[in-house]
Amino acid sequence: MARKNFKAEEIIQHLRTVELEEGKGHTLEESAKKVGVTPQTIIRWRKEYGGLRVDQAKRLKELEAENLRLKRIVANQAVEVSILKEVASGNF
Repeated sequence: MARKNFKAEEIIQHLRTVELEEGKGHTLEESAKKVGVTPQTIIRWRKEYGGLRVDQAKRLKELEAENLRLKRIVANQAVEVSILKEVASGNF
């Protein structure tokens, strides 16, 4: 079965729906089924997005993407420095 990728806005809306359903006395399983995901997915989303507003969730995703890009840059520079040290020492 194909996995659906939800956007941050959709996740936060689903979490609010589940919260309302649980407030009405439904179980987590029933609430998750209404949203169309598994209870485990709801738990994982709560850990990541619990208490965030939509604009905060967007900013979080932007920062995660920027962090990944910067980590790649640092890794590439570390490899280049290692190569230059090896060449400079004459052990190639």
